[in-house]
Order: sequence, then C-alpha cells, then structure tokens
Amino acid sequence: MRQAIFLLAIFAVSKLYGQANLSTPFHDCNIKGSITIYDYNAKKWISSDITDSHFGTLPASTFKIINTLIALETGVIDNENSIVKWPGETDTIKYGHRPDIYHDISIKEAFKLSAGWAYVELSKRIGKERYKRFLVDAHYGNADVSIKDPDFWNFGKLAISPANQIEMLIGVHEETLPFSKKSFSILKEMMIEEQTNNYTLRAKTGWTRDGGKDTGWWVGYVERKDNIYFFATRLIKDRTTFNPDFGKCRKEITKTILRQMGVID
Repeated sequence: MRQAIFLLAIFAVSKLYGQANLSTPFHDCNIKGSITIYDYNAKKWISSDITDSHFGTLPASTFKIINTLIALETGVIDNENSIVKWPGETDTIKYGHRPDIYHDISIKEAFKLSAGWAYVELSKRIGKERYKRFLVDAHYGNADVSIKDPDFWNFGKLAISPANQIEMLIGVHEETLPFSKKSFSILKEMMIEEQTNNYTLRAKTGWTRDGGKDTGWWVGYVERKDNIYFFATRLIKDRTTFNPDFGKCRKEITKTILRQMGVID
C-alpha cells in the first residue's frame, strides 16, 4: 500500500530541501547511490533517486533486523542475551579477517558488531522453510532464500529495495509485522545507535561483496517527540573501484542529509 502511495505521490524534494543538497553528499564521497526517506506524520516520501528507491539488491546485514525477529519468534533464541557458540572457524575470504568477533557471542553483541558468523549459525537452526514463510508474510523483498548457502542475505538472489526497507521499518515501529510484542521490544532496544534529549536513532548497517559489487546499506529511523523519519541509504560500486571511504560514507551521507532536514543535531 505505501509503495503505491510512493509511486503516486513523488515528493518534490527540490521545493523543500533542494535536490542539490541530496546529491552533494554522494558526490563528496565519490560514490553512486541513493537515499530514501519517509516523513511519518506528513506521509511524504523523499528520494534522491526514485528509480533506485525501487531497485532490489541483497540486503546484507540489514537483514539482521528481520532475522532477529524470526530467531526470537521461532524460539531459536530467547532474548538479546542468548549466546551463540563460536563454531571454531569461518570463511575469512568471504567475510574478511575479524579476530575480535571470533568467540562465543550474545545476540546483542552480534547485532552491534555485525558478527555475520553468529547469524549464519542461527540460519542453520531456523531453516529455509521457516524463513520463507516469515518473509512472505512480512512482504520482505522477493523472499528468495533458494541458494544452498545459509547466508542467503549476503549471497544469492534475495533482494529488497530501499522503499521496501522503509516499509519493513514502519512495520517494526508500528509492530504490524507478524511477530510478537516481546520480539519487537527486544529488537528495538538492540537497534538503538544514538540517543539524545531530542531524538532516538535506531539503525543497522550492511555490506556485501557479492557479484563483483560492493553494496553498502544504512537503514533505520529517527524518533523525535513530534515526528518519525525513516531512511534507507544504499551505495553501490564495482569492487575494482578503490574507495577507502566506502564504509563510513554510508552513515556520513545519511547524517549530512538528516542534519540538513533538521531531523538530527
């Protein structure tokens, strides 16, 4: 429903915020990508690239948002303090060498540090059939979990668009997705990245290197006393193109634009 509204009510960004202001942070980072924002009270969509807002790609670690809900709902984990046992090894070619996360780890820590191996272990226990059911019921992307690899959110055919990411986040905020209040409460607490007197920012990063591309995400929402703003920023580049700032630009671009809009300090 909201996607249909998005298509019918393409927001005139240039009139309120200036199209140049949305594009400049991407140019400053020397990166291609887009930001999509939803103003909850005004029911307005704001986008630097309407077409890109509806183009689906692998969600990477942003999938940990719904993955956490599914793991809680299926009873694979009890709460944020549930421990995942270190399996003893991981694929450092696919995920890089990160010895700081190679130990038994709580779900809360795995979420914050984006310890992919821990969620892969959960994936093996949840199983593709249960994933498929939850993703279809939640209208999450194309719900394609068909590859054999248990890490189908970093590799394979699962795809979600920035607009759909925001629809999922609205469902988390409103607690209208097919999960319990307890699961939502645990997830929302885990998602908190910044808290000030003026706002609470809940978010998750993602980065996959599949298909010869670097695809980087930062998705989340900012709760203010007077409004809520949902955002989904996605950057894409060829892996052969060197850009050492790719990782940090996900947040820098988003925060620059949210500051311009007066959403965050």
